[in-house]
Amino acid sequence: MAKDDYADILEALQIQMVETQAWAIEQGLKVVIVFEGRDAAGKDGAIKRMTEYMAPRQTRVVALPKPTERETTQWYFQRYAAHLPAAGEIVIFNRSWYNRAGVEAVMGFCTPEQHERFLHDAPHFERMLTQSGVILIKLWLDISRDEQARRLEERVDHPLKRFKVSSLDAEAQARWSAYSAARDEMLKRTHLDYAPWTVVATDQKKTARLNILRHVLRRLDRPGLECREPDPDVVFPGDEAQGRLAK
Repeated sequence: MAKDDYADILEALQIQMVETQAWAIEQGLKVVIVFEGRDAAGKDGAIKRMTEYMAPRQTRVVALPKPTERETTQWYFQRYAAHLPAAGEIVIFNRSWYNRAGVEAVMGFCTPEQHERFLHDAPHFERMLTQSGVILIKLWLDISRDEQARRLEERVDHPLKRFKVSSLDAEAQARWSAYSAARDEMLKRTHLDYAPWTVVATDQKKTARLNILRHVLRRLDRPGLECREPDPDVVFPGDEAQGRLAK
């Protein structure tokens, strides 16, 4: 995609996002957008483009650090529930309660019993959210192994990407198969009629960003929305993902 074309399309979608948020505030909607995916899948960049012109008082991006010793003794969902939206707010989780389905399970930060309990409890937690009126949009950003390796390597010497470098980066490649298995189990157990997963192919970063915006806009479905459907080769339902996910 040409740079000018991308910029023009992005601006048009951001205008639609601003208009949609103004409508959502008027309607008192409560919106939660969950961004999940492997390291370097493009979560930060997609969130940045989405929120660039959104209302700062009605938009919150939540990226929680590892739990404190006290938090580890709480009900697992408790520290996430504290950040849920009130009427007219949009909350974006840059990684969410699904940490337990991915990095915690793969890296041994939780027990197998805790992992299984999470997969059992998450559908009940999300049913409560949606029944209370929350619009829950769950996005899995999928990336190929080669593209992830390229992006992780690019970060190392880039002075502006210092805070993206993590001690767990090497594990992302070394435990690739384990992360794939955890992802597949997560999608199988937590793709729900009332809280479905949407998978986004992100090897083409700019294309992914545009299609994420399209998907969110279509899900919120503001009257008078001017936005075409996302590209089905880039954005597809979680229950149709097998055979299309990076292995």
